[in-house]
Amino acid sequence: MTIQQITSRLRSLRRLADDTRGATLVEFAIVLVPLCILLLGGLDLAYQSYLRSLLQGALNDVARAASVESPTITCGTGTIGARIDCAIQRKVNTVARNANYTVTTQNFYQFSGVGRSEKLTTDHNHNGQYDTGDCWEDLDADGTFDTSAGRTGLGGADDVVFYEVTLVSPRIIPISSFLSGGEHYNIVARAAIRNQPYARQAVPATVCA
Repeated sequence: MTIQQITSRLRSLRRLADDTRGATLVEFAIVLVPLCILLLGGLDLAYQSYLRSLLQGALNDVARAASVESPTITCGTGTIGARIDCAIQRKVNTVARNANYTVTTQNFYQFSGVGRSEKLTTDHNHNGQYDTGDCWEDLDADGTFDTSAGRTGLGGADDVVFYEVTLVSPRIIPISSFLSGGEHYNIVARAAIRNQPYARQAVPATVCA
C-alpha cells in the first residue's frame, strides 16, 4: 500500500469521525424507552386519580341519599344495602372497566366511635383499657365488651353510618412490568354520614361485667 493510499484512507476515517448525520436518531433511540414509560405512567396515574375521585363522589352522593328514613334509590331491587351497592357501581362503571366492588357498612352511636372500641363509662383503675368490673356502653347489645364500636348495617335514626368501598379493576395500560403496583388498581373510598333524626335514636345500655 502506497503512502498516498494510506493518506487517503486516513482522510476518509477523519471525515467519517466528523460526520454527525444521523446522530439525532441515535440519541432519540436512547431516550425513547424512558420517554414512553413516563408518558404511559402519567396516563395511568391520571386515570387512576380520576377513578378514585369518581368512586369517592359516587359514595358521597349515595350515602347522603341513604341517610333519610325511606331512601329512594332507583337502582336494582332488594334491600337498601343492595340498592346502595347497585347505585355506586352504576355511577363508577361509566369509567371503570371490568371492576369488582366490595361495599361494607357499619353504624355507630356517634362520630367519635368510628374506628374505636366501645366506650368505657367506668374505668376503675384508670388505665384507659377494659378490665373485669369496668362498665361500658354496649352498642351491639351482646353483653360483651367489643374492640369495635360499630354494628353491621345502616343503623337507625341519628346513627352514624361508615361506608367503605373497595374497587379492583385491571389497569388500562399494561405497564405493571415497568411500574410497581401490580396488574390491577386497588382503590378504597370511605365516607361517614349521620342518618336524619326521623325518630328517637336508640340509646345503648350501660353494662358492667
